[in-house]
Amino acid sequence: MTMLDLFIVNVALGSIGETYSGSSLAGLSWILNAYTVVYAACLIPAGSLADRYGRKQGFLVGLGLFTIASVGCAAAPTLEFLIAFRVAQAVGAAVLTPASLGLILSVLPEARRAGGVKIWATSSSFAGAAGPVIGGLLAQSSWRWAFLLNLPIGLVAFVMAARLLPKSPPAARTRIPDPVGALAIAAAVGALSLGLVKAEDRGWLAPGTLLAAVITVLAVLVLLHRMRTHPEPVMPPRLFRVPSFTIANVATLLFTGAFSAVFLGVSLWLETAAGYDPLQAGLALLPGPLAVPLFAALTQRWARDVPARFVIAVGLAVFAAGSLLLAVQGATHYATDVLPGWIVIGVGIGIAMPTLLGTATADLAPAQAATGSAIVNTARQTGYALGVAGLVAILGTRTTADVHTAGARDTFENGWLFVTALVLLSAAIALLIRPRPTPRTPATSNNE
Repeated sequence: MTMLDLFIVNVALGSIGETYSGSSLAGLSWILNAYTVVYAACLIPAGSLADRYGRKQGFLVGLGLFTIASVGCAAAPTLEFLIAFRVAQAVGAAVLTPASLGLILSVLPEARRAGGVKIWATSSSFAGAAGPVIGGLLAQSSWRWAFLLNLPIGLVAFVMAARLLPKSPPAARTRIPDPVGALAIAAAVGALSLGLVKAEDRGWLAPGTLLAAVITVLAVLVLLHRMRTHPEPVMPPRLFRVPSFTIANVATLLFTGAFSAVFLGVSLWLETAAGYDPLQAGLALLPGPLAVPLFAALTQRWARDVPARFVIAVGLAVFAAGSLLLAVQGATHYATDVLPGWIVIGVGIGIAMPTLLGTATADLAPAQAATGSAIVNTARQTGYALGVAGLVAILGTRTTADVHTAGARDTFENGWLFVTALVLLSAAIALLIRPRPTPRTPATSNNE
């Protein structure tokens, strides 16, 4: 439900801008970024709270908060109220997500856990396919229905979870990760995002932009200090001593930044430059996300023996080829200029994404897997926020109506080139991933 909501909002963004007349693209971008920034900062502490007080309780609290906040989003009288309720949604989602995964691991027998986790992880691909269509269909009447959709789903899920899920015993010794570190993550990503989306309006060397840069640097320094000194840091430094974990997280951040930028960019192009209504835009977006689970399954089947770094790099190179194709074609007509590149992008994501996310925690000890997974998800959400902010900085702070102009259409090509650069950098970094060598047994050593 949390991922479905994210993809629905992308398609409904233009309709929301029409409701709040005069809203700039920079202002509307915070409907997405306020959610992802807070989600990224709260994931790790929320996961620990769920472990401490019980996963079922955490799931119900997160689901309840997310559902109530969704109703608030639907009723929001102003853009500022909508963004505030999106923040509340993000807190609920941050509690809900790790609790749901923990319940899967605790309920399923060991032999079925791997399959359950794959289904849980793959659901985001289906959300990417269904979200734009559902969002477009609902936005035809009113974008507010896109949020109200969560009410019946949330109520049914809450009742079923309360009745059917087993009550997990709380972990009395679980300590809460450093809240100051979590706030530092939110401050760093939020300040950097704000600086980017306001840079064209204020100027890149304006006091407000420079202040955002200073806050970003200070927040990062605070985070690094707390990681070294706090007894329960939000990001344990020992995990970053595993090279594959560190490199894969950097590649993931860049990859998700490119993904969020291209998804929002194509959505905006369809609804503004191409003049599609929300439902037409949702249907036009469908082919790309549909290619993701298909090629993910084919890659996992046919490339089992290929080193992970090569699978990731090839997939990201295909992604880059698709975004470059968007830029070269000029994005004038959907069928000839956008659809081919969009499908190629979906193919590349399907090849790269499962292996990239799996590689990030592959070399961690079992006791570190949960925390490592939370950090990977934090990197993903950080990438989403920065990708949206980067695209908005390129498109400018014009209102959504202004994107219809010919000059504005040309800026989309710069957006595709920005995406291409991010993906190629991610591919180059992914090539540095080396699996931890398997320790040799004494018998093997003696034979040598």
